[in-house]
Amino acid sequence: MKEENIKTHVKQRYAAIARDEICRSDSCCCGVVGNQEDVGKIESAANVSTPLIDYAGMELEVMPGSNLGLGCGIPTQEAGIKPGDTVLDLGCGAGVDVFLAAKAVGPSGKVIGVDMTPEMIAKAWNNAVKGGFLNVDFRLGDIENLPVKNASVDVVISNCVINLAPHKEPVFDEIYRVLKSGGHFTISDMVTYGNVPEIVREDMELWAGCIAGAMDREKLIELIRRIGFRKVHVKGIIEYDAYKGNGYGIASITLEAYKE
Repeated sequence: MKEENIKTHVKQRYAAIARDEICRSDSCCCGVVGNQEDVGKIESAANVSTPLIDYAGMELEVMPGSNLGLGCGIPTQEAGIKPGDTVLDLGCGAGVDVFLAAKAVGPSGKVIGVDMTPEMIAKAWNNAVKGGFLNVDFRLGDIENLPVKNASVDVVISNCVINLAPHKEPVFDEIYRVLKSGGHFTISDMVTYGNVPEIVREDMELWAGCIAGAMDREKLIELIRRIGFRKVHVKGIIEYDAYKGNGYGIASITLEAYKE
């Protein structure tokens, strides 16, 4: 499967979400479509169209219009963001986690959101203006080639996005590059366990649905350590019974790691 085909399909799908052309929950991690025989329970679970995560109890904190129901965690709650920090959000979407982080860093800090979909960047800027956020910046770009300076970021966050990248090693190389010494990342993402069938890995709809591109959870941790990150820590993991196939499954994981 060609990388450019994956990126084009993912970009088109999320652009349509940003334009409200398709149901948001039908396009996130809970809205996948695949071959019923081989994907097993995953398709029937997907048809329920229930987001994997919500921001329950945070209604007063979440910027209206910024939560599109596309996440699988709340990394801002786990990231230890401090006033004055510079925070980078990979795959910021309409900005929900950027705005939460912006409140945490305060006026002396800054939050940068990067997304490869122009429609999402436009939506995020519109939300920033509506919310009066002056300490945020949204940039169009790929997470494998971040438009961010070397060693300029204290904390990197991401929410259910890295799985969409065809190649994960360049993403974590870039995270390492932009982090300051002593900086860290806290990401929530989808992972797999067991032997995932190739028919799942090659399904374009499952790529856009955060399933096909999800890494094996042990291999993901190995990759992060190999790049040079230290203090790699699993802060939480949820295995979804409804998302189990024949001999494999899907989970969401929240990970933290530090650059020395």
